[in-house]
Amino acid sequence: MRLGRLCLVGVLVAGSGAINAASPEDELVVSSFMQLILGDVGSAEQAFEYIDQEWHPGFIPMSLEALYLSSSPARNAQLVSLLEAKTDQELGFDISAWYVWLWNRPNTPHSAYGDFKSAFYSRIDPVFGGYFSSDRKTDIRLDEIRWGGVRQDGIPPLRNPRMVSAAEAIYLADSNIVFGLEVNGDARAYPKRILAWHELFIDRVGGMPVAGVYCTLCGSMILYKTEYEGVNHELGTSGFLYRSNKLMYDQATQSLWNTLWGEPVVGPLVGRGIELERLSVVTTTWGAWQQRHPDTLVLSLDTGHRRDYSEGAAYREYFATDELMFNVPTLDRRLKNKDEVLGLLVAGTESTPLALDIQFLQRNPLYHDNVGDREIVILTDRSGAHRVYEASDIRFADWDQETLVVDAEGTRWTLNEARLESTDGRIRSRLPAHRAFWFGWYSAYPHTRLVY
Repeated sequence: MRLGRLCLVGVLVAGSGAINAASPEDELVVSSFMQLILGDVGSAEQAFEYIDQEWHPGFIPMSLEALYLSSSPARNAQLVSLLEAKTDQELGFDISAWYVWLWNRPNTPHSAYGDFKSAFYSRIDPVFGGYFSSDRKTDIRLDEIRWGGVRQDGIPPLRNPRMVSAAEAIYLADSNIVFGLEVNGDARAYPKRILAWHELFIDRVGGMPVAGVYCTLCGSMILYKTEYEGVNHELGTSGFLYRSNKLMYDQATQSLWNTLWGEPVVGPLVGRGIELERLSVVTTTWGAWQQRHPDTLVLSLDTGHRRDYSEGAAYREYFATDELMFNVPTLDRRLKNKDEVLGLLVAGTESTPLALDIQFLQRNPLYHDNVGDREIVILTDRSGAHRVYEASDIRFADWDQETLVVDAEGTRWTLNEARLESTDGRIRSRLPAHRAFWFGWYSAYPHTRLVY
């Protein structure tokens, strides 16, 4: 996601769509806030008077969104003065500071807030009006949903992208970073240098419908099986963020989905118990992946879009600092914001997520731990790629950082993408895990256990 301080007045005025609110009072609230940005001087003054007289704590997020996207210095100054007077805070024009303060207070939404977001953002993209309304179910705070600066699918997903053989992928250097996956024996490599511009691919791998979701801001690449109880959810990029992580949408219901959770959080699908199955993916180098999988398919440069797909071109400045583009409610300073961790959330152990510092794993390439009551082993190969497997009652003692693992009894095990297999026929299955920036993982799972 990229966002500049855009001048949106022209876009907003050009938009269409009536205000649909649950009550006349809510309609008045919504129209008043809309006038702060869209109205002439006289109507804006009337709006300020109404908001001042009818002040409600739930006006704070609407005020912040109006402040962030308004291009009128005079109105912004007036709005800041009103906010400071009503909240006893002196945060001025520091939007990030206002949001951190707000998110660490009890959630007191106004009944008109969903309708405001619907009316306001539909002026930018009409489909945004379907995301928000007061009658839509939500599992998260609406004031933590922020616009990322693009329309729906403005960062275009790659749907059924063209793949080429390893021999044809001459554009890749051995050191280039790829996201490798294997489903039902079908090996694929999706280079980071391409996905950084698209953030999502929709494909069928090994006969299974999947979505690979790469959030550049949080550094996370997650592979989901998109079919749940017989329904295949066609996902896309919503244009909005939650705690600096992209929100997806599904085409059928326009529900918003949390990327890290794999479940709908706003809209008609909320509350149905839907949680997409995570599949294994590994972040590695092209040279290491190709060596393991010489028959792999690789994402083609022929994506149908014109981008600078050279290594490291996308988000170069963002990756070069520890600063965030979109702030989050709480930061944990045990690691730097963008230090990478390996995150594990195994089915049945949602209450005990685990994050491990990548540097720790580099120093401990064979590492035993547990997620809940599940005993695991994490194997880090010479390329720095991490794979997690069930350990159960097995204690592994040595591995060559390629394919051979030896347990404490001297039994030899072979590593592949799906499992560990012993010479006496025993199997230990692979468990899904993915890398993420520490701040992003912690924002989604603040109750996580950290190993560092």
